Amino acid sequence: MDQTRIENLILVTRDRNGIATITINRPKSLNSLTRPMMVRLARQINALGKDESVRVIILTGSGRAFCSGVDLTAAENVFKGDVKDVETDTVAQMELCKKPIIGAINGFAVTAGFEIALACDILIAAKGAKFMDTHSRFGIFPSWGLSQKLSRIIGANRAREASLTAMPISAEQAERWGLVNHVVEEGEVLRKAQEVAEAIVKENQDLVLRYKAVINDGLKLDLGHALSLEKERAHAYYSGMSKDQFQKMQEFIAGRSSKKPSKL
Repeated sequence: MDQTRIENLILVTRDRNGIATITINRPKSLNSLTRPMMVRLARQINALGKDESVRVIILTGSGRAFCSGVDLTAAENVFKGDVKDVETDTVAQMELCKKPIIGAINGFAVTAGFEIALACDILIAAKGAKFMDTHSRFGIFPSWGLSQKLSRIIGANRAREASLTAMPISAEQAERWGLVNHVVEEGEVLRKAQEVAEAIVKENQDLVLRYKAVINDGLKLDLGHALSLEKERAHAYYSGMSKDQFQKMQEFIAGRSSKKPSKL
């Protein structure tokens, strides 16, 4: 598969506000992923994460699917590849990315597609979207976190049923269970994702990055250690601020308090 073709399958656009959009663009195959697509997706996330002009990343799919998982016609090439190669691992790069990632789930998010959705920081779903774990149906062992992350979000019993029966989870159910932030009408997913992204861009970008990091890092710990982590990082943050920075912060807060808060 030539480089131009790969680039067309994983599209990247940027706007002037610092919002980058990655689109999985293989609609005839429900955006199923080949190994070259996974590598490009990982590398693009890595590059956008390092790009200082990019503040938020939106990840979506073209057509009627977000991502239907791995292209099973090339399964051996994918599953027997170097799974420890972090640089070409899509989900590993998403987890390492310092920028907020918004998943715009326009349709099916199946198995590996579900795992990519779980690696996003915020999820917006269309009313017709469905999340589905088919690992047990096809004899595929999860390696992108679905067996561990889903239970921590929706509860162990719900996760067991979803994964052991390949039960589809509707967008509405996903919202009730705390998996999805917003459910919107068909065709409104990207607009809502853009709206959330623009709200993030308006905030203090240094704090946005630090806040995402402390939330995500804290989730890996028990509550006691997570609270200690927050204290440690808060102490380091304030200790590093000069009197001039404190004054600017106070002036900024005073200025913002006179303005109406943004509405999502």
